[in-house]
Amino acid sequence: MRFAVDAHAIGCHLTGNEVYVRNLLDSFAVLDGSSEFIAYVAADEAKEWVPEHFLQRCVARNPFLRLGYDLTRKLYQDRPDLVHVQYTAPLVCPVPVVVSVHDVSFFEHPEFFTAFRAAQLRWTVRRTIRRAARILTGSEFSRQAIARTYGVDAEHIIVIPNAAASMFRPLARETAAAAVRSRFSIPGPFLLTVGDLQPRKNQLGLIRAFAELIRAQPQLPHRLVLAGKETWFAPRICKAAATSGVAERIHFTGFVSDQDLLQLYNACDVFVFPSFYEGFGLPVLEAMACGRAVACSNAAALVEVVDAAALLFDPHSTEQMVRALLDLLLDAELRARMERIGLQRAARFSWRLTAQETLEVYYGVADARARAARARYSFARR
Repeated sequence: MRFAVDAHAIGCHLTGNEVYVRNLLDSFAVLDGSSEFIAYVAADEAKEWVPEHFLQRCVARNPFLRLGYDLTRKLYQDRPDLVHVQYTAPLVCPVPVVVSVHDVSFFEHPEFFTAFRAAQLRWTVRRTIRRAARILTGSEFSRQAIARTYGVDAEHIIVIPNAAASMFRPLARETAAAAVRSRFSIPGPFLLTVGDLQPRKNQLGLIRAFAELIRAQPQLPHRLVLAGKETWFAPRICKAAATSGVAERIHFTGFVSDQDLLQLYNACDVFVFPSFYEGFGLPVLEAMACGRAVACSNAAALVEVVDAAALLFDPHSTEQMVRALLDLLLDAELRARMERIGLQRAARFSWRLTAQETLEVYYGVADARARAARARYSFARR
């Protein structure tokens, strides 16, 4: 079999999409030595992330050029048995499509996007879903949302959960804290959140809650660290921090590498994830895998992912967010228990299993295509 994967996200700092495709490719290399894999990449630095025996083909970074021409041309040349994309397939696609749709926030909450980006995704994802041989997603929440949004039979949508990469593991707290002080000049204990600076991640609500927390418990020495790349919404978040009354305690790291993220997770006292909407919520699993206690919103797929391994709060309630953080910061026994439970929860997810189930989908689609080709050939000979 010959399987193609649109891996343009690798090396382009596309956060969750990049993490997803990188870990799939790594696991495919371990699990399937008989098939040929083609990775369509757009960044020069992608080479270090793609398994060396996979065929790499360069496509344009510009999405209009990539999806309107470049990827189509490569697929005609390479003739794989299928292509796996995230959200959007090329305009013309000569092979079956497997699409991963992680969430439909652009449809259910367009206010979290620029008007152009929301409209673009609504059109391209609908077109891709209509022609897809299989639709993959990471949670039951997203499966139901996709089915509801596009009128697709839920049985046609396959839930394959994501996982924390194996590199995310507990490290010595003091060693990690020293690395964070050296790399980011962040002294003392801190709370951590991870995510692009955008409306959906609710950093504005977290900044309000952190300011209230410090006013209520001024003896706490903690700082707030926001790790994630800047977007069009970043100036508003930075302004909120500057006018919060605790600006000197709030730190922005910008986009961070996986290695820096590992140190940040291990050095923080509590990981907080106040997002309004998530199709899965991978950072909570990564933090748990590093042995950190987690407080997160009770929204969308997060309840499904964390189960009972995190303290939950309404992301619209500053009071609930403050209460959850104080409970973890002031109750060492509770914090230690949530750290243990979180490690156990994260261990239930595995990229190896995710890749194995994804490969089963690939083989099913490829076999169906081969059967259809044999049937057409048999009919033509009559």
